Amino acid sequence: MSIAPPRAAAALAAVALLTAALTTGCSSDSGSKSSDTKNAKDTKSGASPSTSASGPGGGGGAIPAGPGPQSSYTVQKQPAAGSCHYQYTASKDPLPDPNCTPGATNPKVTQATLKTTICRSGYTKDIRPPVGITGREKTANAASYGYKGSLKDYEYDHLISLQLGGDPNDPRNLWVEPPSPGHKAGAGPNNPKDVVETKLKNAICSGKTDLVKAQQAIAHDWTTALKTLGLPEKAAKGDPTAVKDPDDE
Repeated sequence: MSIAPPRAAAALAAVALLTAALTTGCSSDSGSKSSDTKNAKDTKSGASPSTSASGPGGGGGAIPAGPGPQSSYTVQKQPAAGSCHYQYTASKDPLPDPNCTPGATNPKVTQATLKTTICRSGYTKDIRPPVGITGREKTANAASYGYKGSLKDYEYDHLISLQLGGDPNDPRNLWVEPPSPGHKAGAGPNNPKDVVETKLKNAICSGKTDLVKAQQAIAHDWTTALKTLGLPEKAAKGDPTAVKDPDDE
């Protein structure tokens, strides 16, 4: 058995050390690239959540903006017949299907434009679609919800009313609202939601609540909107907000 000279042995040792270092370095680089790739994927999958509408039952997320007031309105296509389903509170007050009617806002109404929009008397009259348009939409929307009652006893309601900055004719903001409990057949709409809307508008215009918060509250559940915002649910004697506002539906 031969023994390598000292210089040869030293050279062989150096080669062995270099090989080991290169092998270790490649393994580390590979792991780093793998980790970087994983982190990139994790970052992508962990992007900020969508701010799409939550609508009723949606927990207060952003509500979609509609097209806003139009100089000329056209009949809007409604959801397929029978595809929408009413919800009811414990007291049997009606709520819309959040998938069909999540609400839609009027982009012209913002916290900065309140004085020239919803807080200006007569504003909603200027943006309301004509009956020739909404009448046809009502009939189609009644079929969407499978509403079988008298057409005289329901209201084609803006979920977020015009006086709260709701879009005038976006189908996501309109639904055939059945009468609330205590209604007499043939007596016309019975809609206590109107009073809630008036109180909310007055609270917005007096600075007692925020526009967006009020819109979210009414879209989520009109029967709890006032309580959600910490506003009085019962009007004091002689309080004008206890009656329907001319600027409402």
